[in-house]
Amino acid sequence: MEIDEIREYALSLPDAEECFPFGEDNLVLKVKGKIFIILDLVALPSTMNYKATPDDIIEQRDQYPDAIFPGFHMNKKHWNTLHLNRTVPSKLIQELVLSSYTLVKK
Repeated sequence: MEIDEIREYALSLPDAEECFPFGEDNLVLKVKGKIFIILDLVALPSTMNYKATPDDIIEQRDQYPDAIFPGFHMNKKHWNTLHLNRTVPSKLIQELVLSSYTLVKK
């Protein structure tokens, strides 16, 4: 999944909005004023920070050790960073976006 596809999917979720509070290099997606996705627009490979439960965080890192890492500049217990290097299936990326959105919207 590419950044523009992730952006489009995330913005299709109710009350989702985008902004650039950290500068033009980082697209931030929020729901109810809270961040649920950060997309780094200049990193190679591109990256996506997303929120997950502490149990899911560890499982995801174990399942995709070459693509999912502790959240860059985020709380490592609640956030992961996904390298968009095509090893993680698009369907899973959509699930991660939706899960992050759902956790933050609560």
